[in-house]
Amino acid sequence: MFNKILIANRGEIACRVIKTAKKMGIATVAVYSDADARAPFVRMADEAVHIGPPPAAESYLLADKIIQACKDTGAEAVHPGYGFLSERASFVEELEKNKIAFIGPPPGAIAAMGDKIESKKLAKEAGVNVVPGFVGEIRDTDHAVEISNDIGYPVMMKASAGGGGKGMRLAWSEKDVREGFEATKREGLSSFGDDRVFIEKFIENPRHIEIQILGDKHGNILYLNERECSIQRRHQKVVEEAPSPFVTPKMRESMGEQCVALARAVDYHSAGTVELIVSGADPSGESFYFLEMNTRLQVEHPVTEAITGIDLVEQMIRVAAGEKLKLKQKDIGIDGWSIENRVYAEDPYRGFLPSTGRLTEYHPPLEGWTDDGEANGRRGVDGLRVDDGVYHGGEVSMFYDPMIAKLITWGKTRDEAADKQIAALDRFRIEGLGHNIDFLSALMQHERFRSGELTTGFIAEEYPDGFEGAPASAELKIWLAAIAGFLATAHADRALQVDGQLGDRLEPPGEWQISIGKTEFSVSLDDEEGIAVDGKPVDLSMAYAPGERMVEAEFGEEQLAVQIAKTRTGFALTTRGASHDAKCLPVHIAGHAAHMIEKEPPDLSKFLLCPMPGLVTRIHVEDGESVEAGQPLAVVEAMKMENILRAEKSGVVKKVQAAEGESLAVDAVILELE
Repeated sequence: MFNKILIANRGEIACRVIKTAKKMGIATVAVYSDADARAPFVRMADEAVHIGPPPAAESYLLADKIIQACKDTGAEAVHPGYGFLSERASFVEELEKNKIAFIGPPPGAIAAMGDKIESKKLAKEAGVNVVPGFVGEIRDTDHAVEISNDIGYPVMMKASAGGGGKGMRLAWSEKDVREGFEATKREGLSSFGDDRVFIEKFIENPRHIEIQILGDKHGNILYLNERECSIQRRHQKVVEEAPSPFVTPKMRESMGEQCVALARAVDYHSAGTVELIVSGADPSGESFYFLEMNTRLQVEHPVTEAITGIDLVEQMIRVAAGEKLKLKQKDIGIDGWSIENRVYAEDPYRGFLPSTGRLTEYHPPLEGWTDDGEANGRRGVDGLRVDDGVYHGGEVSMFYDPMIAKLITWGKTRDEAADKQIAALDRFRIEGLGHNIDFLSALMQHERFRSGELTTGFIAEEYPDGFEGAPASAELKIWLAAIAGFLATAHADRALQVDGQLGDRLEPPGEWQISIGKTEFSVSLDDEEGIAVDGKPVDLSMAYAPGERMVEAEFGEEQLAVQIAKTRTGFALTTRGASHDAKCLPVHIAGHAAHMIEKEPPDLSKFLLCPMPGLVTRIHVEDGESVEAGQPLAVVEAMKMENILRAEKSGVVKKVQAAEGESLAVDAVILELE
């Protein structure tokens, strides 16, 4: 076994590998860029080596710096995590030349499977179903249009070396191909150093199912069941679960055996994942197609660990050290259900725009994860696990992936795992930047998700006009009104103790008009009678001191965690997938509210504003140029993704105020129209 390993990655996956290595008694080395100097993974490792400035191309993607760090620290092996150098065969070959072990598959398997074009050819030769498409070299945009027309729309354009949802564009027409082909090439080049693109038929109403593979260097290869990863946004997975509510035992065996055969064809060892696209329209489940093979650990590996009890990182390390798998296929079972939600730095209320900046508050519902002491561990504490790599006061950088944390729950049933997600998300506190916690909670509560009727179009179909928060039931609104009345009284009582704050009144108000959205409630508080909403008693039990940011409220046997922010007119109450503006007015002045004049917001329609912090990569227009509604005006790159900004209406460009290559803050003016 190795004495010391180096983790050639950052963030939560670096923390994840370090934890298992420590459990195994193996010393660890972290490598870090300037942006990560204070990151948790740097502090967790036994040693840390600085490798360059923030851009990945100048730090984490430089193989020579990783190898030099191994030599300087005496690290005998490298775990690559996912992304960065994890699927670069040349990196593995260089490690081998320097007698450093790679905790992953052999370079031949990476080369064969990591290239999406070559892997499709190999899969086809091996008799695996592949999606119809063009896997040769595409000369230019006109050639891409010709190919797409032949295949038939819709088609998917993919960077050959892509992954993680990067370098992928869906085209419904020739116009989409002409606009997106070059952007796909640029994304592939900037993220993976490879601008080759292939085009394939987009299967409508598809489900995304993947099979976890684990093999050793002695010819033993197993499949560790499947994961359902159909809930995606812009081809980036958002929710993953194991097992799949769609897959039958017969399907599982058929998929697993095909995937093992494919892995065996390239002499695979270590952990890997074969991704399949399955037609949800085929109830037999036989219409599944090879999509790609990821020759690395997947982001969503914890859900497999939760239902199998197998530590995949530990197995990868043992395989790399030459050990045989102690498991047989018959030993792989399914115990319970696990769901993982990816907490992203993005604002679902603003079209999921990336959000970067400082985490002024970061308090996950569980700090890190630990074994529960059982033989089938990996479930954290009481079925709740948080894998993260950020910290309170830290910064989410524009240079890397926007994922803040992974929230993993385990339950005996799918509903239990989903209910644990909702409860944990209510208690996840993040402030300082936009995040998707409300959206994740809404997904977990959604009737269609609970029924298991999933496709990769779920989010686009269920939220066609964007996300505005999870709908609140009538009962929840009553509970929130009761809480708001309690909070308002507590603040008034505090004000009473400050001389002159309440004028001539000797008692704080005990009767309130509470508005939750467009619904108004009358809330009264009495020392003897308790709390009533619209004259009906509410069984509320809670404790609160003004200034607290979260309360646990009990309504009979129901428990509700609510995050609180004071507003000018009351409180913002966040729970169950939405933030509710609770306006609180004492009844003796509520009648005057209708006479208040509302301030009109300024008209910003003539400005093109930067929707997120990012880098301006293209300006398509000049001063004095006429533009039409829908015309591309500029391209902003953020979190390694290109975003095309279009004109909302026709007009004439008065002045371009930003330049290509300039980094802009959110709402910075890019150009002004006449």
